[in-house]
Amino acid sequence: MNIAIFASGNGSNAQAIIRHFEHSTLVSIKCIITNNLNAGIINNAKPLGVPTFAFSKEDLNNDALLLDFLQQNSIEFIVLAGYLKKISSAIVTAFPNAIVNIHPALLPQFGGKGMHGMHVHEAVLKSGVKKTGITIHYVNEAYDEGQIIFQESCDVLPNDSAEIIAKRVLALEHKNYPLVLEKLFLQKTIS
Repeated sequence: MNIAIFASGNGSNAQAIIRHFEHSTLVSIKCIITNNLNAGIINNAKPLGVPTFAFSKEDLNNDALLLDFLQQNSIEFIVLAGYLKKISSAIVTAFPNAIVNIHPALLPQFGGKGMHGMHVHEAVLKSGVKKTGITIHYVNEAYDEGQIIFQESCDVLPNDSAEIIAKRVLALEHKNYPLVLEKLFLQKTIS
């Protein structure tokens, strides 16, 4: 199965996924696509041997161009790993149940437009909830509203800062995202 990873930042989840599938006969990570010409993933992916393509905002708003690129690379599945741009309905339609995202909270809480990174962890802390975690979900036309595939929680402790919560949640992401993806890819190849 040919995979494209979409990332906007340093790409620590992308790196974890690439390393997990490095010797896989099931999955080939064909490329990383970023919407950020200064994204850390551009340099961080080089030693991992996965080509990275930086698309301008105009290019990413051109569904035909992006779909053509994905088809030319025989992409069958898209993994969002810290990708901050909304996926267009044309891409969602072209990849039904084949686009997955990870969110750094337990959806449906703390999701939606603008809820990413430290914004999420600060909202969690401010709300006073005792648990947070990760949600892996399919992508649809709305931010963070696709069908939930997997969730894992961790405690929010009384003396936690948003930065401490972020580290705890990131550890959950790195541990679980590659494993959940592997299970999904296996199911897709069997069916």
